[in-house]
Amino acid sequence: MAIEMKIPSIGESITEVTIAQWLKADGDYVEVDEIIVELETDKATQEFPAEASGILRIKAQEEDVVEIGAVIATIEPAEAPATASAPTTTTTSSAAPKSTGEIKDMIVPPVGESITEVTLGGWLKVDGDFVTMDEEICELESDKATFEFPAEAQGILRHVAQEGDTIEIGGIIAKIEVMDGEAPVTGSVTTPVTSTANTSDTSHAAGHPSPAAAKILSEKGINPATVTGTGVGGRITKEDAEKAQKTTQKPVTKPEASAPVVLGERSKERKKMSGMRKTIARRLVAVKNETAMLTTFNEVDMKPIMDLRKQYKEMFKEKNEVNLGFMSFFTKACALALQEWPSVNAQLDGNEIIEHNYVDVSIAVSTPKGLVVPVIRNAEKLSFAGIEKEVVRLARKGRDGKITMDDMSGGTFTITNGGIFGSMLSTPIINAPQSAILGMHNIVQRPVAINGQVEIRPIMYLALSYDHRVIDGRESVSFLYRLKELLEDPSRMLLEI
Repeated sequence: MAIEMKIPSIGESITEVTIAQWLKADGDYVEVDEIIVELETDKATQEFPAEASGILRIKAQEEDVVEIGAVIATIEPAEAPATASAPTTTTTSSAAPKSTGEIKDMIVPPVGESITEVTLGGWLKVDGDFVTMDEEICELESDKATFEFPAEAQGILRHVAQEGDTIEIGGIIAKIEVMDGEAPVTGSVTTPVTSTANTSDTSHAAGHPSPAAAKILSEKGINPATVTGTGVGGRITKEDAEKAQKTTQKPVTKPEASAPVVLGERSKERKKMSGMRKTIARRLVAVKNETAMLTTFNEVDMKPIMDLRKQYKEMFKEKNEVNLGFMSFFTKACALALQEWPSVNAQLDGNEIIEHNYVDVSIAVSTPKGLVVPVIRNAEKLSFAGIEKEVVRLARKGRDGKITMDDMSGGTFTITNGGIFGSMLSTPIINAPQSAILGMHNIVQRPVAINGQVEIRPIMYLALSYDHRVIDGRESVSFLYRLKELLEDPSRMLLEI
């Protein structure tokens, strides 16, 4: 009997998703917990795993908008196909090009406004390797993103910095002994290799459970570290979790009167903090220490926006070829309110305050390497459709790994949405050198007084964190109240009143 693959509930207030991309074709054999499709909402993009092994039959196509609970595919039970042999190629070098005697310094370039240093995340080429022009040689990390650094000449690579080192913009990270002529010509020797569904190579997936496996292990009270994964890259599959047995604890012997009784498993794991995490930590502490940060709160009744979306989302999609999401309402409302209260859109530069006559809104976008914060530029001039198209464009660049530091630099105001993770209330930290950040939260049905009557309404708490050196209490509270007015009566945004 075929297994139906249904869209799961993926967050409060999210009622539909878009099929962004199928990673497996119709008729492909898939393994349980193997990622088969990417789903896209107005807030993030996420991967969807197979719930069983078998033959995939696709029911919904890419760009289709489907509701939560809808069937997008079925999986027909089937045995794994027989393994096939494929040739692998081992290369042998021929004569190398000649040295020119020139040494090319590889200097860390400017990678975005306010970023003064980066961390060397990892070398992609070892010391002494021959590299070609524009070949990626290492990964550099900032507090905003990880990006690859290409060679600026052809020749022999010589490392100067080590993995984990923090290097200032303009610092030397490597040298290249420049060489003339063609890259070394390679011949090939072919040897057979047998491919299987799983691989023995270790990867970031090794020892990590799939979502279904994690739930089973949690219910059994089993530490994933004690389970051997048989999935791709050593990933712990649902089948591994079902077979796993809790380690029997040795009986506790009666201790001496002065010794404490220790029951159950007591383990801990020490992990090295990544360079990016250290940079983020340093910058966040600096913001807390160097700004006079305060947070003010308000709440917004989301029913008018939700009703408007329900009424016009199909016509909006048909005309503009993009979904009508919450982000366009919040971005448009912020753009209008920031023009009325320009100090919230300002930043401090030494003894001067810079007020911007444009609104560049930084938003969170999910990518394979984590969340990044690209910028929607001149949001005050964009329509709802223009904002939604820009969100889709940036999300697609993020998904394809093509987000650049230019995409993430220059924002004047930030919107962050902790609601997708279930946050009811938070105090977001300012994204320096900006002076304010808006925190969105989850939408919860709450009783409120409407015209003297108690009604149940979908309510969201809003939080505005701001730098009191630049923004006074009157400006911050007035900005947030204006935002509430615009969101609770969306027609104001169209009429700009």
